[in-house]
This record gives sequence, structure tokens and C-alpha cells, in this order.
Amino acid sequence: MNKVLKIGLIGILLLGLVLIRFYEHELFSDPLLEFYSSEFSYAQAPDFDVMQVLGSTSWRFLLNSIISIAIIGIVFPYRKTILFAAVFYALAYLILTLLFWFFINDMERENFLTIFYIRRFLIQPIFVLLPAFYYQKYSVKEKD
Repeated sequence: MNKVLKIGLIGILLLGLVLIRFYEHELFSDPLLEFYSSEFSYAQAPDFDVMQVLGSTSWRFLLNSIISIAIIGIVFPYRKTILFAAVFYALAYLILTLLFWFFINDMERENFLTIFYIRRFLIQPIFVLLPAFYYQKYSVKEKD
């Protein structure tokens, strides 16, 4: 794939991530969006359906993950890298969703920040993998 096409595809995918963020209120019915937009440390936890929040958060995670893995696949077009990223995202989803479910089932004021950060990892793409793959790619070349 030529360089201009790669950059163009990455740009379109990044635009997709931006649009998901920009239209989050229209795309996802998540009562925690409003809650965490306000001064939540003094507020009462909102009433919500736990399964609906988990479903909405999972849908958003899936969309962001697919786009993020596609970006990783364009930048590092190696089967092992893409497979590793997919497995990493799947494991992150399982662990974070279990923690998220545990904390939102009985949402207490002292857990508001914990829930906020777990939710943030779930609803935002995790770009930590790109620098790691980049470092790994060039550190292996230097050893050869």
C-alpha cells in the first residue's frame, strides 16, 4: 500500500473516532455522560439500568476498538501484530467490563472516580499500543 493511501485511510479512521466522540450523545444512550459532565463529586448517583449502560458502553468500545485495530493494521501490517492487538483489546474489554459492572451495580460516592476512569478506558480508544508496536519494530531491527 502506498504511503499517501495509508495516510488517507488513517485520517479517515481518525475522523471516525472523532465523530464517535462528537456524536456520543446521539449515538449512545448513556446517563453517565451527563453525570460525569457535571460536578459529580457532590452529586447523587443517577438512576439507570445497569444492563443498558453496559450495552451502550460495550457498543462504543467495539466501535472504537475496530477503528483502532484498523489503524494499527495499516501502520503495522503484520498478522501477529494485528492478532496481538485484537487479543489485547478483548482481554482489556473483559477485565474492564467486569470491574465496571462490579462498581456500577452499587454506585457509591467513594467509587465515582474509579468508575469514571474505568469507563474512560472503555469508551475512549487506547492508543498505548501504537508507540509500543513502533518501539518493538525498531528495537528488533537494531538487534539484527
